[in-house]
Amino acid sequence: QVQLVESGGGLVQAGGSLRLSCTASGRTFNRYSMGWFRQALGKEREFVAVITGSGGSTYYVDSVKGRFTLSRDNAKNTVYLHLNSLKAEDTAVYYCAAAANSGGSWLRRESEYTYWGQGTQVTVSS
Repeated sequence: QVQLVESGGGLVQAGGSLRLSCTASGRTFNRYSMGWFRQALGKEREFVAVITGSGGSTYYVDSVKGRFTLSRDNAKNTVYLHLNSLKAEDTAVYYCAAAANSGGSWLRRESEYTYWGQGTQVTVSS
């Protein structure tokens, strides 16, 4: 069982930055690919980014490429999603998720992830 706790959300002006963190329980963190999803009000949850267990590979949805950066520190059981050049359309609840496949840079569907955090709200004012 893996428990995920997100933090770092908040209110920021357009063009600003935030860093989201997701800390996992357990001792096998590097066996999991970690993904981030987001859900805006009234919309379906969508994939944002994924990082493999070693941190050696990442993949981003086109809408955030060049603005968001995903990294991980396996010694701290934590992944970080750096959100830069934020836009109003980035406003959403952001969720981290863990998939039991360390090499899964292709993991972009919710059904491929086993564990989920509770979410953290990001609000971008224009």
